Amino acid sequence: MSENQKYKSSHASDHMANERTFLAWIRTSIGIMAFGFVVERFALFMKQLAIFLGNSHSQSVPNQSYYLQGYSSVFGVFLVSLGVLICLLAFIKYKKVEKQIECNGYQSSILLNIMLTLSVLLIGIFLVIYLNNSV
Repeated sequence: MSENQKYKSSHASDHMANERTFLAWIRTSIGIMAFGFVVERFALFMKQLAIFLGNSHSQSVPNQSYYLQGYSSVFGVFLVSLGVLICLLAFIKYKKVEKQIECNGYQSSILLNIMLTLSVLLIGIFLVIYLNNSV
């Protein structure tokens, strides 16, 4: 179906709902990628802050910061990659649902929902462990 071709009026609201859902998934993937970037840079910020403040524990803070920075970098890159993957899967799901609407049928797909749920659960668990070790 070309972009200039109009949808049947009976399916127009379904296509608009499908597009809104797609855009919500895109916003979610952008949020996950942005969070990944922040996590990746957090340990570097903490190290620079400790040096700037001239903390009396400056000898131990860089070592701990370096140790935590390794986790931050890996976790941050993982989150950015996850955001990219969710964006790609959202587009695939959008096109699949678009075809299903045109064929007057819809079959639910749970892959994206399970992936996002597990991702948020794992992110939460990692952050609890990460923050507990950094205190």
